[in-house]
Amino acid sequence: MKRVFDFSLALIGLFISMPLWFLFAWAIFIEDGWPIFYTQERVGKYGKIFNGWKFRSMIKDAEKGLGAVQAKENDPRVTGVGRFLRKTAMDELPQLLNIAKGDMSFVGPRALRPKEIENKQQGGSHPDAALFDLRNKVRPGLTGVAQVFAPRDIPRSQKLKYDLWYIDNQSFLLDIKLILSSFWITLNKKWDTSRRDFIEIGDSFFNS
Repeated sequence: MKRVFDFSLALIGLFISMPLWFLFAWAIFIEDGWPIFYTQERVGKYGKIFNGWKFRSMIKDAEKGLGAVQAKENDPRVTGVGRFLRKTAMDELPQLLNIAKGDMSFVGPRALRPKEIENKQQGGSHPDAALFDLRNKVRPGLTGVAQVFAPRDIPRSQKLKYDLWYIDNQSFLLDIKLILSSFWITLNKKWDTSRRDFIEIGDSFFNS
């Protein structure tokens, strides 16, 4: 049922959002040229590696000489158009293709890069390695409990408890609530500000 829902909603989303694809592609090209899209290797269900698609929000070769360094606030590598895309989470729009293909789901843990510490590719030496393996038994999601409720600056190991809570409590109704929460945040164009209430709810729940 979840897969049928994901595939159907992804096709609808692709059709409805197509004008935005052309608009964002034009804006990215005008500011910084090609390429329009940015791909990264991500870890999917059961550790399968796939290419995750995003609209490019950083300058070309942003990771050259640096490696996989997460963007910080006011990161000079982020373009003007990229700041808007990141603020509204519209840079994630091409991941509808990943959902349609079955690499991802609309709701699930964040899709991690192969070299991030919680993946077994690091040799399983992390103290929570077994729990992170459990996390990889479901498809990663475009949104999820951690993406909505967890503060962005906490360690990945802390976000793990949000992901495990979702795996234990996942349901169709919970997925709908998380999708609607993400839409509300995006439509308000205030990703960080709009998340404050959600973060307070999440802190209250998980620290109780």
